[in-house]
Amino acid sequence: MSFLGVIIGIGAIITANLIEGGNPLALIDIPAVFIVLGSATGAIVVQFPVKVIVQALKDIKWLFAPPSYDLQSQLDFIDQMASTARQQGLLALENSLAGVKDNFTRDGLQMIVDGTDKDQLLALLDKQIEEMEYRDDQPAKVWEAMGGYAPCFGIVGAVLGLIHAMGLLDQPDLLGPAIGVAFVATIYGVVSANLIFFPMANRFRTINRGKMEFILMTMDGLVSIATGENSMQIKRKLSAYLPEGSQGVDDGKA
Repeated sequence: MSFLGVIIGIGAIITANLIEGGNPLALIDIPAVFIVLGSATGAIVVQFPVKVIVQALKDIKWLFAPPSYDLQSQLDFIDQMASTARQQGLLALENSLAGVKDNFTRDGLQMIVDGTDKDQLLALLDKQIEEMEYRDDQPAKVWEAMGGYAPCFGIVGAVLGLIHAMGLLDQPDLLGPAIGVAFVATIYGVVSANLIFFPMANRFRTINRGKMEFILMTMDGLVSIATGENSMQIKRKLSAYLPEGSQGVDDGKA
C-alpha cells in the first residue's frame, strides 16, 4: 500500500474541512480512537485464530517491501531441469534439489525423482496450491474484517457521544460542540475502513496473485518435465505467464 495515498486521502479531508471553516483539531478525539480501533480489534480476535492475526501483523512489511517473483528466471530453471531430465534421466534432478530455495519447486522435483506419475503429481500439486491459497488469503481477510467492523463501531461511538450530549441539554453552549464530537467516531470508522483497511486487504491479494502466477507456472513446468516435453514446448507453454511484451519464444530462427 502506498502511504502517499493515505496522506493524500487524509489531506483531502482536512483541506475540505478547512475550506468549510472547520477546525482540524475538532477531528482529534482519543476516546473515539479507542472505540473504533479497540472494538474492531476485539471483533477480529473473536473471529480469527491468534496465529492468523499474528501473521497478518507480520505481513504488514509487505506493504513496504513486497516479495518479488522472477518468472523469467523460473522459466529458465524449469527449462534447464527439463533438459537435464531428458539427457540424464529423471533421477539426475536430485542433484539440483539442494540448491532450490522455493519449497513448492523443490517438493515437485522431489516427487518427480520419486517416480510420481503425471496424474498423481498434478493432483498433489493442486492440493498444495489449494492449501497455499487459503493460508495466504487469511491475512487479507483479517484486514478486510477490520474494514467491515470499523464503521459499525464508529456508529457506536457516535451514539455514545450523543448520549453524553443529551446530558448537556441544559447547557446550550456545550451542547453543540458535544454533538460535533459525537460524530468524530463515525468519521474515524468510515475513513479507516475505506482509506486503510480495505486497501490493505486488496493490496495483499494483489501480492498473493503475483505469487500464484509463479506457483501455477511452476506447476505447469513440473508436469511438463514429468511428461518429457521438449524445450520449445515448455517455453511456449510457460511464456504465457510472463508479463506482456516479454512472451516471445526464441526458436533460434532468423
